[in-house]
Amino acid sequence: MAINGMIRDKKILITGGTGTVGKKLARRLLELDAAVVRIYSRDEHKQFAIQEYFAYQGLDMKRLRFFLGDVRDKERLQRSMEDIDIVFHLAALKHVPACEYNPSEAVKTNVMGTQNVIECAMATGVSAVVYSSTDKAASPTNTMGASKLLAERLIASADHWKGPRQIKFLSVRFGNIMNSRGSVVPLFQKQIQRGGPVTVTDPAMTRFFMSAERAVDLILKSLAISSGGETFVFKMPILTVGDMARAVVESSGQNVEMRTIGLRPGEKMYEELMSEEESARALENEELFIILPYDRDRRDYQGLYPGADLAACSTYSSAGAETMSLGDIKAMIKGSYSANI
Repeated sequence: MAINGMIRDKKILITGGTGTVGKKLARRLLELDAAVVRIYSRDEHKQFAIQEYFAYQGLDMKRLRFFLGDVRDKERLQRSMEDIDIVFHLAALKHVPACEYNPSEAVKTNVMGTQNVIECAMATGVSAVVYSSTDKAASPTNTMGASKLLAERLIASADHWKGPRQIKFLSVRFGNIMNSRGSVVPLFQKQIQRGGPVTVTDPAMTRFFMSAERAVDLILKSLAISSGGETFVFKMPILTVGDMARAVVESSGQNVEMRTIGLRPGEKMYEELMSEEESARALENEELFIILPYDRDRRDYQGLYPGADLAACSTYSSAGAETMSLGDIKAMIKGSYSANI
């Protein structure tokens, strides 16, 4: 199905819609002529800020709705889903150290909150639920990644026990978003403004990065080709944290110290977007991998996805991979910053 036809005249809910990707997604959905876009989040200040931002951008505010609420609150969540066609579930606790120190809170939001989304979607007759996951769900070593992996499994399972309901559940998994709140680029920029030092956990650490706009493109493409139950893994550029810090410092024109401070609790030197076990039941095309549920033979489903081949049986990891040049990193930072203005 074409993306335009999939979204036009549909009523859509975005949980966690005041975040970086949520904001870009909401704007794209309005451009694709969605009938209504509901933003569901628990932070009134962020909702006020995003309303001002959208009004300044000249978007059609009559098609935007703002619901205060938490995915932990099932009653409020179900109210927000009434008469909704598609749900994009982006709400999560995503900061690794915070989840490591507060694991029960990560479970309440990332796991139980996702189950609430599933049950409310079934109760209200939603046609599709798209769950936004993270690279840290692949072979997780921290609480945040483990909670997101469990949420992925809930989404895949829901596509089995939905019964006769005409609804599909899918997950999308991607890495870091350039210039998102809480990411390293805004942190480095603030440290430079204060005169330094720029603190780097380990210069050799590798990470997947992409722009929010590119993430939105792939989220919508995944929804368009999904038959239900899959986890779509986005192919992303890789960079070292040290090169990222140097790119930010050099772009600023300031001469500040860079200081190595060591890994934070739960962090890894590299990231995985897909494990070797997952690759054995995965397909791939030019832009993404498609991990199928456990009970599906990927050879039987290959024809459902445009340009899909059997994926090689290997880990998709940032370890030992070719990394972006300093110039390309600077261009990505500049492009993402300009897109956020």
